[in-house]
Amino acid sequence: MKTAVLHTRIDPKLKTQAETVFEKIGLSSSDAIRIFYKQVVLRKGLPFDVSIPNKETAETLAKSRRGEDVETFDSLDELFESWEK
Repeated sequence: MKTAVLHTRIDPKLKTQAETVFEKIGLSSSDAIRIFYKQVVLRKGLPFDVSIPNKETAETLAKSRRGEDVETFDSLDELFESWEK
């Protein structure tokens, strides 16, 4: 079996965050990349949706990041009850 080497540059913080997740599920970075590549081949495209949010969605996401118009709940029951009001 031949081995190809992949070199890439990535933000160190992003790398650390991703590797923390990989470690929790028992994967190395190489394993995760290999899985990603296999899924791309199997699906003949990215294994997840990639889209540009419309204006309303982009504005809502920006407001949420700023903590504006955000509701929080202490439990799922409390969340569900708020829908019934």
